[in-house]
Amino acid sequence: MTHLFRIGLVINPLAGLGGQAALKGSDGVAEAALALGVEPRAQERVRQALEVLRPLSDRLFFLAAPGPMGAALLDDMGFAHQVVGELASERTTAQDTQRLGRLLVERGVDLLLFAGGDGTARDLCDSLPTGQLVLGIPAGVKIHSGVYAVNPRAAGELVSLLVQGDLVRLGDAEVRDIDEDAFRQGQVRTRHYGELAVPVEGRFVQQVKQGGREVETLVLDDIAGWLQEEQDEGWILGPGSTTQGLLQAMGLEGTLLGVDVLRHGRLILRDATERQLWDLLAEGDSWRILVTAIGGQGHILGRGNQQLSPRVIRAVGLDNLYVVATKSKLRTLEGRPFLVDTGDAELDQALTGLRRVLSGYREEMLYPVSWKAEADSSER
Repeated sequence: MTHLFRIGLVINPLAGLGGQAALKGSDGVAEAALALGVEPRAQERVRQALEVLRPLSDRLFFLAAPGPMGAALLDDMGFAHQVVGELASERTTAQDTQRLGRLLVERGVDLLLFAGGDGTARDLCDSLPTGQLVLGIPAGVKIHSGVYAVNPRAAGELVSLLVQGDLVRLGDAEVRDIDEDAFRQGQVRTRHYGELAVPVEGRFVQQVKQGGREVETLVLDDIAGWLQEEQDEGWILGPGSTTQGLLQAMGLEGTLLGVDVLRHGRLILRDATERQLWDLLAEGDSWRILVTAIGGQGHILGRGNQQLSPRVIRAVGLDNLYVVATKSKLRTLEGRPFLVDTGDAELDQALTGLRRVLSGYREEMLYPVSWKAEADSSER
């Protein structure tokens, strides 16, 4: 079954009202702006972004906040969706944004798409779990935060790249907000409130080395540096030249075709068996699994790493299963998904979807995983 990209949608319907009324923002002045005859425009801003996604509608499923906060627009545009939660009153509030944002994320979304200004971003920053992927559609008066696309259409284009399994880098962006009361007195005061995880527009936009081509050994050095900083976590490394290269970059002698175990910066098991891994997990501690894809085929589980059995994977936790692949290696797949064949159909289904890929020093990308081979990207 093809994985549908699940998008959570939250719209602040009052965003931007204060701009047209020259009120320097919308926080606390929405009623005054409406009294002056200002028409809300946030939904139209979201419509512009969603129009870009129409050709991909059969690959999308929305979970939306009710009424003017998302569902009404999706109804009007004909997108398949499920309404999540209820509004506390006719006039929406920041508390609605926080509460409904949490509910949407709890239902499981690949991306939370939201529309508003810096206040909306701040509300979500306060209420969402760390690492939840979000993207803002600019609809507010002031946009100081780095979590917004440059315009609504750009937001739609960026989401379309994610849906199609394109290589989109992930990163943390600042959430900032201005003191509107001070701003109305002619004083500009911004404050850093936190960070949210966002997709970064543009593939391969970071500085490259040696003639514009990615040098794999240097990238592995970068990733190895990150692993060494995460020494409090235990790592179970699957076989392959990529993971062996990581260990070599750390000055450790792993195995090319076996599963190695790293803890506190030391190699504690080489060429481990499934039973050894199971016994190790029984001791407790926090563990992560790091695998790589077989070049050309794209298998990440079930080919040469059967030591990573379904019970081992479940014991570690699906959220603690990482894939490591340089961008050069990802490009060789030409958009085909990673494949899983653990021997457990239920687990394979649970692994299907989008998974974070380590592709550089603290650099992640989203890439699709499937339990079946697919002929081309148009069928995903």
